[in-house]
Parts: sequence; C-alpha cells; structure tokens
Amino acid sequence: MTRAWLDANVVLRFLTGDPEEMAREAKGLMARAERGELTLFLTDLVVAETVWVLRSFYDHPMERIRDTLSAFVSAPGIEVENLDVLLESLDLAADKNVDFVDAYLASRAHRAQELVCTFDTSDFKRLPVSWSRPGTVATN
Repeated sequence: MTRAWLDANVVLRFLTGDPEEMAREAKGLMARAERGELTLFLTDLVVAETVWVLRSFYDHPMERIRDTLSAFVSAPGIEVENLDVLLESLDLAADKNVDFVDAYLASRAHRAQELVCTFDTSDFKRLPVSWSRPGTVATN
C-alpha cells in the first residue's frame, strides 16, 4: 500500500478549506485514505506546525484546535508517530492554557520519567512534569 508523508500545508488546507482549490485536492486525498487506498503519515513536527499556524494565523482557540486535530489524527487512513503523546499534549495545551510545544515536551519527559530544563516557569508550573531552571539542575 502507498504511504505518503503529509506536510502541514496539506493538513491546513483540509482543515481550513482555504484556499478552496487546494482544500478540494486535500479533501480528495483524505477521502482516498479513509477508503483504505493509501496511508497518510503525520509526524509530530508537522502537528506542531499545524497547531502554530491555526493559533497564530487563523486565531483559532486551543480548545477548537484540540478537538479538530484529535479527530484528524485518529481518522482512518492517518498514521501518526506518538499518537498517545500527541493526544495528551493537545489536551494539556487546551486544558492548562499552555503552548502546545511545552505540553508536548512535558508529556515526552514525563513518560521517560526525566526532567525538563527550562526558563519558562509559567507554563511548566501548570504541567505534570518535573522541571528545573538551568542553573539548578542537579547531577547524580
């Protein structure tokens, strides 16, 4: 079966319907994946770019982005690396009102039972992960 790696611009055209001609083409591709004709692979980095564009350019609220992308990454014909981490990160970003990338980093570090080193104390105080400022990281 054919496997194609999706770029964020295809995902964005599909989700936003903008511009119309590209959106039609993206919707046709997604329909083929849903019918099982091909598999569309989505990387974590492409999801992060998609979130960033939906927030910064389209000004969508994080709750809407979470709901839309959670459904998209779980759709038939879509294969995603780290699906559980992505879904958790989308939930954390929306529920805790933090940046998606910070939520993703916290999710990955927490699963590895490791520390996040950051200056961003405001976001990480709200996330379920151990964190430290660079100057206070302890060594074993």
